[in-house]
Amino acid sequence: MIQAACDTDFEAILLGRAPAGLRLPDAPLEEPHVLAMLRDLANRIRPSFHPASWMIVSDGVLVGLCSLVKAPTDSVIHIGYGIAEPCRRRGHASRAIADLLRWARTDERVKACHAETSMSNFASQRVLETNGFVRTGTRTDDEDGEMICWIVSIEA
Repeated sequence: MIQAACDTDFEAILLGRAPAGLRLPDAPLEEPHVLAMLRDLANRIRPSFHPASWMIVSDGVLVGLCSLVKAPTDSVIHIGYGIAEPCRRRGHASRAIADLLRWARTDERVKACHAETSMSNFASQRVLETNGFVRTGTRTDDEDGEMICWIVSIEA
């Protein structure tokens, strides 16, 4: 369900093409400026931590993306994710985060996973709850407003 994404994958997506072996959804995966920001972010993180981003794939279709939103700190990875509009409400995000956590449990560099959701994004909150995340508090983001902070331990 998740596949590590490299710079050439982002390049293809930004050009409106599917990465090798995949198909694109019926609507844009994300706004071009967001894709460019995610590409830049992954390229900045990748030299110190790899993988830094993943493609969320279902039946050969690239349905979404998941990425580190900043470099890991104290063995904690900080993630964000999104699913293309026509592919939402089908369990893709829940399965992708479960896959990401399975991967994290095999990587000795990772001890916990952190995520944030907007107060009104109930679907994303449910994705995290389903995958064992617990609320740790809130914070105010300059662009996104009030956010709920979440964490899950990776250690067995």
